[in-house]
Amino acid sequence: MLTIPTPVPSAPPAAGFADAVMQSQQTFRAALQALAHPGSIHDIAVECGVPPGLSLGMTAMLLALADVDTPVWLPADADDAVRHYLRFHCGCPLVNEPMQARFVVVPAGHMAPGLTQCDPGDPAYPDMSTTLLLEVESLSQDPGTASVVLSGPGIATRQTLSVTGLPADFWTQWRANHQLFPLGVDAFLIQGSQLCGLPRTVMAEG
Repeated sequence: MLTIPTPVPSAPPAAGFADAVMQSQQTFRAALQALAHPGSIHDIAVECGVPPGLSLGMTAMLLALADVDTPVWLPADADDAVRHYLRFHCGCPLVNEPMQARFVVVPAGHMAPGLTQCDPGDPAYPDMSTTLLLEVESLSQDPGTASVVLSGPGIATRQTLSVTGLPADFWTQWRANHQLFPLGVDAFLIQGSQLCGLPRTVMAEG
């Protein structure tokens, strides 16, 4: 597996969680609730240091989820401070290709790879697929010009989700991803300290 070397920074990285066990569990529970109730919006109610180029929510998710066994992909032009932060606090390998990653991380202002560039998992191990962590400009459950209607497991009837800052063809890609079930990519949309889960089981219309 190819990894990306990180230049030695001149300053120490930002702090991680003050209470790593408790705050990791809080963030992990928020992530589970977001996946269990697709399209709902959850607050990540923890504090941590935030490196340049990431939001609080993205940083907390990585501190809770990434470790030595979870390769992470970042855009090539992501701030080197992010790479140093992840290596220091999470110990996760950083890889060159989205297909090699358990977590594909797209900070605000960076181009996301196509979902077909990510690992959809194996029929024997569909849970070993890539999870996309994507920072967006806004998240809301109010109907609007950027809204879609979600349905599927975890949604009682239908759920409206309005998102800005997604790739232009994201929902087209998502519908193709849904057709791969039980394979496919899961996603978290993150804005500030807010989180929305999109498991591969969710269908999107509109």
